[in-house]
Amino acid sequence: MGKLTDLLNLAQMRARELGLSYSGALTPREASEVWQLAPGARLVDVRTRAEWDWVGRIPGAVEIEWNSYPGSQPNTDFLAQLKRQVDGESLVMFLCRSGVRSHNAASLASEAGYSECYNVLEGFEGDIDANGQRGKLGGWRHAGLPWKS
Repeated sequence: MGKLTDLLNLAQMRARELGLSYSGALTPREASEVWQLAPGARLVDVRTRAEWDWVGRIPGAVEIEWNSYPGSQPNTDFLAQLKRQVDGESLVMFLCRSGVRSHNAASLASEAGYSECYNVLEGFEGDIDANGQRGKLGGWRHAGLPWKS
């Protein structure tokens, strides 16, 4: 459990430094390791159906839209869908395109009683580069972690 404990301690330290209302923040590589090391851990991908279909999916991730597609309206059933698919006692990591929607999802889940919520920094595609493109500066996909188109 040493490696898992170290990763979670690092994520929790980031949460304190950033003033986060949930358990912690993990890089994509750290999140992948935690997912493998922590029994029952869940990765929740909060991107839209269009992003899953057109950009790529993470095998084994729970997919729950934070915003609906099309229209980008907030998913008013997000918490109900989360509760149906993810046990409240689970360590839950949230991921989106860049880390913003997943931050909001981690905050909401934490407020709703999920005790171990983590945001995956950089998201699936990472930050925007100088040309306005994503996918070359960080993110799950750029880190070479499992995904499929």
